[in-house]
Amino acid sequence: MRSICLYFQVHQPFRLRTYRFFNIGQDHHYYDDYQNRHIIRRVAEKCYIPANNLMLSLIREFGTAFKISYSISGTALEQMETYTPEVIQSFRQLADTGQVEFIAETYAHSLASLGSRNEFIRQIHLHTAKIEELFGKRPTTFRNTELIYSDGIGEMVADLGFHTMLTEGAKHVLGWKSPNYIYCNKINPKLKVLLRNYQLSDDLTFRFSNQDWSEWPMTTEKFVKWLNTIDKKEEVVNLFIDYETIGEHQWKETGIFEFFKHLPSTVFSKSNFSFETPEILYHELQPIAAISVPHPISWADEERDLTAWFGNELQDEAFSKLYSYELKVKNCDDPGIRRDWLYLQTSNHFYYMCTKWFSSGEVHKYFNPYGSPYEAFINYMNVLSDFMIRVDEFLNREILQKSEEEDKIKHDEKVVEIKSAETKPKPISEKSKKIGGKKTETVKPVAKPKDKVVKKSGKETKKSK
Repeated sequence: MRSICLYFQVHQPFRLRTYRFFNIGQDHHYYDDYQNRHIIRRVAEKCYIPANNLMLSLIREFGTAFKISYSISGTALEQMETYTPEVIQSFRQLADTGQVEFIAETYAHSLASLGSRNEFIRQIHLHTAKIEELFGKRPTTFRNTELIYSDGIGEMVADLGFHTMLTEGAKHVLGWKSPNYIYCNKINPKLKVLLRNYQLSDDLTFRFSNQDWSEWPMTTEKFVKWLNTIDKKEEVVNLFIDYETIGEHQWKETGIFEFFKHLPSTVFSKSNFSFETPEILYHELQPIAAISVPHPISWADEERDLTAWFGNELQDEAFSKLYSYELKVKNCDDPGIRRDWLYLQTSNHFYYMCTKWFSSGEVHKYFNPYGSPYEAFINYMNVLSDFMIRVDEFLNREILQKSEEEDKIKHDEKVVEIKSAETKPKPISEKSKKIGGKKTETVKPVAKPKDKVVKKSGKETKKSK
């Protein structure tokens, strides 16, 4: 029997406030609380709550036959905890079924794998700890931000103990090979790699409601028919999509909820596919070959490369400035600075600066809250400049405080030294002796006065003085 791996990405960035007249060095609250609260509540109402309820009902209906997996960024989890705790509870209900795998990623949905190995590792540890805290199980599968992957990144992930990683089945990497097998990392073959079937995944993500699409309308029968055309030797079809596709990007009126509601029953009745999670596939399937990815790939745009976040002067300047402060931030124990350091790394900030207006320009416009990439850059750099000032001021205060403490210690040591000198006993002379245990100087004897001779009446008499 062949497998379907149904994986959902869940990510909500903290949106920055827009600074038109921003007094750098004065205002340190960078986030648009109203928009963050409004957006997460809207998406929760349209997608997370009804989609979670749907997935829970399918698990209860089909039992162990239906399995799904999620990757939820740390920033999304924080917003859910703050603004929509009922969403966290609904994910816990899914976790309790035992049919859901929660996958690790970078805590801030960041590009740290391309900027700093140490920060990349730190964020993975933060995220795995958060997942274990909320859902009771430590992840064994890793999915990097936007499915970014290379041989080197895979090696780092394997060194951290993960046994499986997800990435894009990019055509320029695969060539004639199919994404419908399990592969392994070229440097460390112990890491198994699952590749996204971008054709079928994008049919659901982008084309589902497009009435100009030649295959519209999409039905479960049509979709399963496409699955059945796949060569029977091919073992797994990986459907990796944004969770917000269900209800937010594709509205309820498009029929997206009905599609997923009937997908399992159609798959079971009209094909020989089953639903599995990456962890199960790791144990059941062996890689057919190593996949060679010398340069990073992603699932973004038609190019499947990094040009959604890197490549123009705006993005490169912002990225290099941000990570130039990594070591300084590491020496700051201020919780606010550490929090903002995480949030400023979110990949969306650099995505908004993208100047691609050809093949994928409309997608970038749709998800961009700014009027232009230049506005996004100016806004981000204003925030980053203020952040850098805060870091420098904090470290300067630390240096000054440390210097003052050192001076105080030296002063206290000098005072102790002086007091010690004042109370130190004087050395005893050779002529000293102890009397009753006390040291006294030898008392010189007083000379007796000589007798004075007084002449009286011709006789000499002695008169004492």
